[in-house]
Amino acid sequence: MSKHKPLLYFPLLLFVANVVAVCAPADYAPPKPTAKVAVLRDVWHDAERERDVPVKVYYPEKSDGPVPLIIFSHGLGGTREGYEYLGEHWAGCGYVSVHLQHAGSDDAVWRNGGMEGMRKAVANPQNAINRVKDVRFAIDRVLVLNADPGSPWHGRIDPARIGMAGHSFGAWTTLAAVGERIGPFGETLADRRIKAAIPMSPIIPNPTTETLAGIKVPVFEMTGTRDESPITKSPASERRLVFDNLSAPGSLLVIFKDVDHMTFSGHVLRSNNSLDVKFQPLIVDASTAFWDAWLGDNGAAKEWLYRGGFAKRLGADGTFEEK
Repeated sequence: MSKHKPLLYFPLLLFVANVVAVCAPADYAPPKPTAKVAVLRDVWHDAERERDVPVKVYYPEKSDGPVPLIIFSHGLGGTREGYEYLGEHWAGCGYVSVHLQHAGSDDAVWRNGGMEGMRKAVANPQNAINRVKDVRFAIDRVLVLNADPGSPWHGRIDPARIGMAGHSFGAWTTLAAVGERIGPFGETLADRRIKAAIPMSPIIPNPTTETLAGIKVPVFEMTGTRDESPITKSPASERRLVFDNLSAPGSLLVIFKDVDHMTFSGHVLRSNNSLDVKFQPLIVDASTAFWDAWLGDNGAAKEWLYRGGFAKRLGADGTFEEK
């Protein structure tokens, strides 16, 4: 009888081994760019609004099939030329990244009006609405080109895998595009084709569970301990209120230690460049893993993010939370 006893324990040992495998952090590392990246600049015209939307598109020159699409929205006073490190990295990892330029809240506002022009632009509700409508228009435009047999973009995009990211005013644009209620009547301009979102340094006055209840997709908020608004002067501690009031499952928050508002876009002054050098690699690793998890349906990436892999990568350089 004793010689058969080990067989009785085999199923139990197999069960324990499977539990350990499931609970352990996945064997995953955020990918490094391997694809050769091409860049396209264009101006797309929205005839319905009589509005031009300049774009800069980063895309892998070659791909094995349709790839996910990312729409990126710049901060107040920015242009399509900003955040190049993100577009280059994501495209090198197999994504198409379309960087929009929003008339009315782009670099023209500070070139023509200085800081006062910036404040007026962000206070104008029409600029905010136009930004979100620029996003919907850009997605429509990409998918029309994707479906056109005569287009060089034919079949390049997977319309079921669309994400959106943005910084500062672009982070607000991102949240509004995925379901944040806006305006005095709590209306929404949500585009349900967007499946995941990354708002960096979101600036939302008094976000509540009610105003964010319409957001149903996973959101990865990124901010920093020194992320104060250069326009509204709101403290860095208010940034996390977006995450605190989100109900969408799978949402994440990283607060990078010592990172300020401009780290996400890149500092102009060399005295602050050390922040960019240190933290932008963490930003691209975290964001690419998030896209892999939710747009790439990569189970290993999801395990890495939600089972301690990213927290270990982050170490003492920030705090990381999930819902």
